[in-house]
Amino acid sequence: MSAFGILLRRDLILLLPGGSRGGAILPLIFFLAVAMLYPFAVGPDAPLLARTGGGVLWVAALLATILPLDRLVADDLTHGVFDQFALRGIAEETAMASRLVAHWLAFAPLLLVACLPAAALLGLEGDTLGLLVLGLLAGTPGLAAIGLIVASLMASLRAGAALGGLLLLPLAVPILIFGAGSLAQGDATGIALAGAISLALCGIAPFAAGAAIRAAREN
Repeated sequence: MSAFGILLRRDLILLLPGGSRGGAILPLIFFLAVAMLYPFAVGPDAPLLARTGGGVLWVAALLATILPLDRLVADDLTHGVFDQFALRGIAEETAMASRLVAHWLAFAPLLLVACLPAAALLGLEGDTLGLLVLGLLAGTPGLAAIGLIVASLMASLRAGAALGGLLLLPLAVPILIFGAGSLAQGDATGIALAGAISLALCGIAPFAAGAAIRAAREN
């Protein structure tokens, strides 16, 4: 098995539910909690819920990605895991590419499945639900990439989790605009743009996160 495959297996064991850092349930609970509480906030206005519910779920998905950041990289940096990787000739970029894939697999599929009960709670129509799921499928890799970069930059700081959330939100706004905008327009143009941004971020993230980890190790 290649080094990437071994790292991916390790990261999945750690990050998936049941692992020592398995925080994937928290984003799911947060996402569903927003879907349940939002109707109480705006009242039983079915047309309003159907019109705004998709955008609210996009915001919930964005905020849910902040929850696992504190355990994504910091523990391995503190315990010298990346130093061990370096001694074995495994580049930080390879380790971060594996962490990116595992991070996305740990939270995004659950959110996509949770869209079904959330859409029922908000009264979203089938077409809107389809656009929402496609948009999140295109946008969540970019959110995972931003989260990995931010977590790597903040891993060596005491208040890394709080600062990481503040950094992630503005960086994720373009994905949110295009992804949620597709719901208002009723077509997939915004989804394609969100997917393009995600693809670019996924290409950049292993190198940016790897450089941040390397700098943290050397300090």
